[in-house]
Amino acid sequence: MAPSFENGNSLFDFVVKNGNGVKGLADLGIEKVPERYIQPPNERIEKVDEGPKEHLSSVPVDLSKLDGPEHDQVVNAIVSSAETLGFFQVINHGMSLELLESLKDAAHQFFAQPPEAKAVYLRGVSTSPLVTYGSSFVPEKEKVFEWKDYVKMIYTNDVDALEHWPKDIKEVALDYLKLSAKMVRRLLEILIGNLGVKLEDTRLESLMETKNVNMNLYPICPNPELTIGVGRHSDAGTLTVLLQDFVGGLYIKVEEDMVAGRKEEWIEIPSIPGALVVNLGDVLQILSNGRYRSAEHRVRTTSKQSRVSIPVFCSPTPTAKIGPLPQQVELHGGPLYREVIFQDYITNYFTNVHDGKKCLDFAKINTT
Repeated sequence: MAPSFENGNSLFDFVVKNGNGVKGLADLGIEKVPERYIQPPNERIEKVDEGPKEHLSSVPVDLSKLDGPEHDQVVNAIVSSAETLGFFQVINHGMSLELLESLKDAAHQFFAQPPEAKAVYLRGVSTSPLVTYGSSFVPEKEKVFEWKDYVKMIYTNDVDALEHWPKDIKEVALDYLKLSAKMVRRLLEILIGNLGVKLEDTRLESLMETKNVNMNLYPICPNPELTIGVGRHSDAGTLTVLLQDFVGGLYIKVEEDMVAGRKEEWIEIPSIPGALVVNLGDVLQILSNGRYRSAEHRVRTTSKQSRVSIPVFCSPTPTAKIGPLPQQVELHGGPLYREVIFQDYITNYFTNVHDGKKCLDFAKINTT
């Protein structure tokens, strides 16, 4: 008989401290999620089976066309998505289907290991300075946990990655990160260039110099209607590249637009074979003085099959000063955000629980 975990401390110890993770709960065969995972009604995600929305076309951006006669159309599609949703999907991005499938297989294999094999990477005791394994987001502060396990791999250089990252996933994860970074560089050139700015190579590189790749697992959940995989949030960095599997469950928030006759709603992003999801982070919203939007998103759980996703996060150097570009300040008649040191912004981000885009308030100028 599976334990009830009525004692909150025993649940925390089992999942977080001892490294069993959410997968450990699922493997126990529990028939109901513990109380600590039950979300308040306003945070739950109702699964609605519906066709794609017209304003969220399932047709991805073909990056190969950047080198042909349709260059301008592709740029316009990227910029339009950045200004309205903070999200788009891409194909012909330079990564093979074989690599993407190997990534998903590697993620499943890592999380299928015994708890003690993963626990060596737990926060605070990890045997690697570049790897952290954990569950939820900030479980020490969360009143309600997220139904997710993850392994985070920080990139410094190829040599360190191959030495310190988990042996069975390091090579495929490194290939994915390096190819993603190459794509991010090109997307940044487009997005920054559209703002009327020509940044020096060193400045452009500084916006994506900090990189890490995560592997996320959302185990089968007995009560997906009561839980969430990840709560409402935007990414703190510059750009995120995400590989999702066919299970689905990623939702993007569509803001209300009275002019376009659009109401606020959450849309599930279709899983397209071979496609990658690109999310804009808070850094680009700040740099563009609000012209670009960081994508607010969340993840639903499922009772049918475990889901994996593999994001690459590209962010500025910790010491970088992030503030609205002068050209955008002049265009909008003043700054909407103050200049911040990125390390200060990221520290604030990771010391608070997920709460939509509230972390942007840290840099926002109060005009009231």
